[in-house]
Amino acid sequence: MPNPHPDSPANGRLRRAAIAAFALGLLGVSATRTEPLHAQVTPGTAPFTRADTLRGTLGPERLWWDVHFYDLAVRIDPKTRRISGANAIHFRAVDDGQVMQIDLQRPMELVRASLDGTSLKTRRDGNAHFVELPRAMAAGEEAVLLLEFEGEPTVAPNAPWDGGFVWTRDGLGRPWVATANQGHGASMWWPNKDHQSEEPDSMLFSMTVPDPMVAVGNGRLREKTPAEEGWTTWSWFVGNPINNYNIAVNAGSFVHFGETYEGLDGTLDLDYWVLEEDLGRARRQFVQVRPMLECFEEWFGPYPFYGDSFKMVQTPYLGMEHQSAIAYGNGYQNGYLGRDLSGTGWGLMWDFIIIHEAGHEWFGNNITTADVADMWVHEGFTNYTENIFTECLAGPQAGAEYVIGSRALIMNDRPIIGPYGVNREGSSDMYYKGGNILHTLRQVADDDALWKGILRGMNQEFWHQIVTSAEIEDYVSEQMGRDLSPIFDQYLRKSRIPVLEMRTRDGALEYRWDADVDGFDLPVRIAAEGGSPIWIEPITGEWRSTRLEAGGPESVMLDPNFLARVHWVE
Repeated sequence: MPNPHPDSPANGRLRRAAIAAFALGLLGVSATRTEPLHAQVTPGTAPFTRADTLRGTLGPERLWWDVHFYDLAVRIDPKTRRISGANAIHFRAVDDGQVMQIDLQRPMELVRASLDGTSLKTRRDGNAHFVELPRAMAAGEEAVLLLEFEGEPTVAPNAPWDGGFVWTRDGLGRPWVATANQGHGASMWWPNKDHQSEEPDSMLFSMTVPDPMVAVGNGRLREKTPAEEGWTTWSWFVGNPINNYNIAVNAGSFVHFGETYEGLDGTLDLDYWVLEEDLGRARRQFVQVRPMLECFEEWFGPYPFYGDSFKMVQTPYLGMEHQSAIAYGNGYQNGYLGRDLSGTGWGLMWDFIIIHEAGHEWFGNNITTADVADMWVHEGFTNYTENIFTECLAGPQAGAEYVIGSRALIMNDRPIIGPYGVNREGSSDMYYKGGNILHTLRQVADDDALWKGILRGMNQEFWHQIVTSAEIEDYVSEQMGRDLSPIFDQYLRKSRIPVLEMRTRDGALEYRWDADVDGFDLPVRIAAEGGSPIWIEPITGEWRSTRLEAGGPESVMLDPNFLARVHWVE
C-alpha cells in the first residue's frame, strides 16, 4: 500500500555530503533525531469492540473450515452505483463443524446462503453472518457454499487509505470504477472469510459491466462473453494463492498494450491496461517495469506469480498492491505524486507507485502475515525495496542516502507491531522505520552476499505462505548466525529509538545502550575524526570501553547507516 504520508515530503535535513563521507571512511556524522512530519495516522487508539474481535480473531466458526477456491461473480452498475452477485466458496473441513462465519459489511446485504440448492439459516452479528449447515461436517469433507449478495457498497472517502468503491469518470466523461479495501477488508463489497490468514489456492473472478466498458481483474483473462443486452462479462482466473483484499474491480475505457520479460522463471507476460487518452504517457512511463523486475529478481528471487502475469491497471486513486493487477494512479510521473519523500533527490529517479507496489508482490502478496498486527513485514520490507531499486540505478551510496533521508518521516508514536486478534495495525512507522531497521541489519550482516541471500531465501522459504513476524525474525537471526531478538523487540515492540550513550574516561571511550529491552546488543560502527571506522558492541546498561588509534574520543561519531541516537554523558 502507498505510504500513509501523501502530503509530507521529507525536508532533507540529513546532510548528504556527511553521509557520503562516512561511507567512504573519511568522517562520521551523528545520527540525530529530526521532528516527524505528521499526516494521516493509522487508527490505533480507539477501544476494541466485539466487531473488532469478530473481524480480527479466528474464532471457532472460522477455524474448522478452509477455503480452497472462490468463484466470485459480480454485476456492476455505474448508473445506480449498485452491485449484485454470488460467491461460491469451495471449502474443506479441517475439523468437525456446522456453523460458518461469513463476513459482509453493511450496507451490503447477504440475500441468501445455500448448499446444494437448499437455503440455510443465517444470523447476523454486525458485519459477521453465521451460517448454519444442515448437518455437521466431518474433517476431510468438502462442500460448496453459495452466497448471494447485493447493495450499494461503501464509497471510498479517500482511496486507498480509506477504502471502498470509487465511482468516477475519466477525462472524456466516461464511467470509471475501481476498488481499494485493504484494512477495511474485502467484505466491504463481497462475502468471504475475511481474515488475512485465509487465502484460496486459486480463484475465478467474473465482472459484468455495461458496454463498452472493459473490466480488468487479477490473473489472466479466461473469457469475455455477452451477458444481457448491452452488458459483457469479463472472467479472470487467478492460479496462485491470493489474499481477499487484493481482489480488485477495475472497469473503464481501457486499452491494452504489453510485452514479455525473460526472467528467472521463464517468460513473463507484462500487461498494461490504461485509459485510452493516457496511452502515450503510459508507454513512456512503464518502461520502468523491466529494470524494476531485473533488480528485484536479483535481490529477492523470481517474481512470485509468473502463471498469472504481471499487470498494471490505471486507477482513479494513487495505487495499491493488487496481486498481478497493480493499481496505478501516480499521474505518469516520477516520485510520489512528483515529490521525493526522502528529501535527497534520489526518489525522483523513479516512479514511486511502480516500484513500491511491485515490491509488494514479494513482500505482502508472496509472503503474507497471518495478522495485520505484523504488517511491517509487508510495508517495512517493501519500503526497503525502494532503497534497493535506488541502489540498482545509482549505486549503494545512493540507496543508503535514500533510506536515511526517509527518517525525517518517522514519528516513534507507538510500536510498529500492533495488538493481535482485533484487526488493528501498529504504527505507520512500519514504512520508514521498517525500511531503516532492515538497512541497519544489513550493516550488522556486514556482508552483502549474505544479506542478499537472506532476502532471496525468505521468498523461497516462505513462498506463497502465511507467516508471523516471529517466523521472519527467527529466520533472519538463523541466517545471520546471531540472536537478533533483542534488536527486533526494541525496534518493533517499543516505540523509542535506542540511544547510544558515550563518555570519555582517562582517555578511553566508554559506551552503552539506553534502550527499553534488557540485553539490547546492536553492534555499530563508529569513527573518530581522522580515524578508520571500528566496530563496537554496546549492550543495555553496561559500560564498555575502547581506545582509538586516531582522533580523540570526544570526536567520535556514529555511522548514520544505523538507526539510533547518540547522547554524550558527562
